[in-house]
Amino acid sequence: MNADYYSILEIWPSSSIDDVKKSYFRLAKMYHPDTAGDTPENRERFKLINEAYNILSNPQKRHIYDLSLIHI
Repeated sequence: MNADYYSILEIWPSSSIDDVKKSYFRLAKMYHPDTAGDTPENRERFKLINEAYNILSNPQKRHIYDLSLIHI
């Protein structure tokens, strides 16, 4: 099962790259283990936020991800 990167970053699929960046930095700051506490939950959430940002901030990777969401 694929993670829903849009939900992880709390954005819509139609969000711009700037929206992706803004949401990423907001969430990364909120869930970074140094600020939110170094718990397994915070580390996992932070890892997912970074993974989502890595995909959605890159137009080519985002396009491939979006295609994977289409169910035929």
